[in-house]
Amino acid sequence: MADDIQNLVLEQLKRIQATLSAVSADLTDMKVRMSAMEGHLAQQEVQFAALNRRMDRFDERLGRIERRLDLVDA
Repeated sequence: MADDIQNLVLEQLKRIQATLSAVSADLTDMKVRMSAMEGHLAQQEVQFAALNRRMDRFDERLGRIERRLDLVDA
């Protein structure tokens, strides 16, 4: 009888261990995917910063053009 209980406990522990192993593998996969998403987000932020710099330069150029053509008040 005691052997049966020990076998049942051992089987349950094996199942728990298998489940934890699967969860651990899934967590590792999620970490990799999250890192990839963070990398993509960082690339987008760099691209937005580059676009903002270009827009600032356009704004400066437009301001110089307006001043040269006397289209704005001093």
